[in-house]
Amino acid sequence: MNRYATLGNALKGVLRIGETSVVLAGTGISWLRGNRPATPRLVRQTFERLGATYVKLGQFVASSPSLFPADYVNEFQHCLDKTKALPFKDIKKVLESELKQPLDSIFSFIDEVPLASASIAQVHAATLVTGESVVIKVQKPGVENILLTDLNFIYWSTRIFERLFPKIKFASLSAIVSEIQACMMEEVDFYKEAENVRQFNEFLKATSNPLAIAPLTYAHASSLRVLTMERFYGVPLTDLETIKKYAKDPAATLVGAMNTWFSSLMFCESFHADLHAGNLMVLTDGRIGFIDFGIVGRIDPSTWTATTTFMESIGEGDFEKMAESMVGIGMTHHKVNIPDLAKDLQVIYQAFTVVDPTSVLNGAVNDSEINQLMLEIVAVGEKHGIRFPRAFALLFKQILYFDRYIKILAPDMELFNDDRLQMFGKPNDKPQRVLH
Repeated sequence: MNRYATLGNALKGVLRIGETSVVLAGTGISWLRGNRPATPRLVRQTFERLGATYVKLGQFVASSPSLFPADYVNEFQHCLDKTKALPFKDIKKVLESELKQPLDSIFSFIDEVPLASASIAQVHAATLVTGESVVIKVQKPGVENILLTDLNFIYWSTRIFERLFPKIKFASLSAIVSEIQACMMEEVDFYKEAENVRQFNEFLKATSNPLAIAPLTYAHASSLRVLTMERFYGVPLTDLETIKKYAKDPAATLVGAMNTWFSSLMFCESFHADLHAGNLMVLTDGRIGFIDFGIVGRIDPSTWTATTTFMESIGEGDFEKMAESMVGIGMTHHKVNIPDLAKDLQVIYQAFTVVDPTSVLNGAVNDSEINQLMLEIVAVGEKHGIRFPRAFALLFKQILYFDRYIKILAPDMELFNDDRLQMFGKPNDKPQRVLH
């Protein structure tokens, strides 16, 4: 990068800090004038005004009940990541800059009206010159520079805060920000997302799985900031009105999706960590389409055995075993009273098994219920001196999603005690899980 480009990025960084200061000042003035909502709501509203970085930060808070207070986790469930679409001329400039060749040599058609627009990227339908229907995920101009500026600003602010108030260290704020930075910079690296998709497809191939599919990616039409993928046609998993057109037995389709995902925990380097109904499609040929691999989780080998034991113990209703595995999963320097922890888990389990199926169809209500259960599990852990790694929270949240889908698609099924589900593979055919 030449010095002019470096200077330009530095100037943009200064301007971004100025924009941030203006928004924060506006929030402060509004508060002084009497507009004083509850603090979590005030923070969430301010984050939404600050834009891409802070919206993603809010989503990180919402998905991390093991790191943040419950009232903030609940409030950030409402953090909006739907933004006004950019004019296609701006998106076209990104495509031309990233792909470095005339667009008509790659695409025979690009729909200028986006399918979706979020804080970081915009998605357009298109057709390749070779005839394939695709979607193009295009990173919005300047997003990466904004992320770096904002995250560095947040990081150094938390470091200063920790120095000024050494006794108020909430799980090491700067360490949390460092983890957020790593997660968010990975999310804007579309090479990494393409690799996540490729690994999942390789896993499907290696396990001879005909039931599920992830979209093909097209390297010649992709880059760091552009990801071109096969377009899937179908309906969300919970679309009861339409799903039977494509799947004769919705329960069997759900079983196939669940077995695929549980198998990926053992045989794939990462697992899909955002399994809301919009990311699980029943395709027109009856297969399950897994889409959007921007958020994935990875389980440290040292916690894998304890995690599988935890899930097995839920199916067995063995709360002491569940408690012991929680200690293995979590991070604690305290001696944990296993019988007391088991009693607390039993109370949560009873709430976990009672679900209103209509809430599953209402995505917002369903997510709220799932998040509440996660918060209760985390709260019990904290009560006993246990703090969970974020990867475990991501993994267990996906299991809770599946539990909800069972309630509407296969109500006779028991998540942790059903012969149709192969949660841990065959007893004598369970190879060593490989992590790179």
